[in-house]
Amino acid sequence: MMEARSVDDIPRGPEWQYEPKWDGFRCLLIRSGDEVELWSKSGQSLGRYFPDLIASALELKAARFVLDGEIVVPQDGGFSFDDLLQRIHPAASRVKKLAAETPALLLVFDLLADPRDGQLAAQPMSERRPALEAFAKAQFKGHPTFRLSPAVTDIKVAAKWLAQAGGGCDGVIAKRIDLPYQSGNRDGMQKIKHYRSADCVIGGFRYASAKLKGRDVVGSLLLGLYDDEGRLNHVGFTSGLKQAEKPALTEKLEKLIGGKGFTGNAPGGPSRWSTDRSAQWQPLKPKLVVEVCYDHVSAGRFRHGTSLLRWRPDKAPTQCTMDQLEQKSADPMKLLKG
Repeated sequence: MMEARSVDDIPRGPEWQYEPKWDGFRCLLIRSGDEVELWSKSGQSLGRYFPDLIASALELKAARFVLDGEIVVPQDGGFSFDDLLQRIHPAASRVKKLAAETPALLLVFDLLADPRDGQLAAQPMSERRPALEAFAKAQFKGHPTFRLSPAVTDIKVAAKWLAQAGGGCDGVIAKRIDLPYQSGNRDGMQKIKHYRSADCVIGGFRYASAKLKGRDVVGSLLLGLYDDEGRLNHVGFTSGLKQAEKPALTEKLEKLIGGKGFTGNAPGGPSRWSTDRSAQWQPLKPKLVVEVCYDHVSAGRFRHGTSLLRWRPDKAPTQCTMDQLEQKSADPMKLLKG
């Protein structure tokens, strides 16, 4: 499967094609007669979690093809990564129920084989893309489970996608149109994500798993934002702390231990992020503010760990509110029609 190299800026030049970077599960869908397989980027089978995609693939007229795309779940005008994650469930009855309640889509951006050419992957993108568009026109009509992911060569359109990232589109993918499918390397594809920053209250911290010079030191800072009711909600963490600064920072934090830390959603509460280690945190009085860099928000919290940009002693903790995470983003379904 093609891999992308992370870069800071959208590459320019006639050799590049641009696509939205969808926020879902990357997937190869392979149909051979009455057999359909779904494979993740890590080589894991996804078929049992998405029986709706299997059934829809068997309804297409073509009996043999290989599609490269992204599995997403539409919800509330965007694509919900949380609902997508719920599909990875061990109980078949639960998966079947979710498939009916929150059916998935496959956003298709490459065609590696079709009934006429089983070796399309060896052709450059400049030939694979027209082949994919022709395949989609002939096969996807009347099958809303499959959508053709848009592609352009206009960098201005790509820049607009990047500026409006959110709601299921979290950046831009740039692909070389002069190269064949680059399976297993990053030479033919680059990804550009839109990073944002937010000022957050430190509502608690966790000690590092390993001691430093025989003493416990901070491992990660737990971040909080205030909601409209004045409750401090846990929204994520940052752990990129410099080793040399940890002893002094630990002393500073330990002086503030006390209180509830978070008065709204707290670490260790019932959620899909909970682990045995989630409860092992120290609550702090809400005195310290940091600015962090993040890439994506899901269900009111940072999806991934954040990067610590700077301390904000000039910022009052009460100024750190949830509305910082609000963003204007493009409707991903409209992008699919464009």
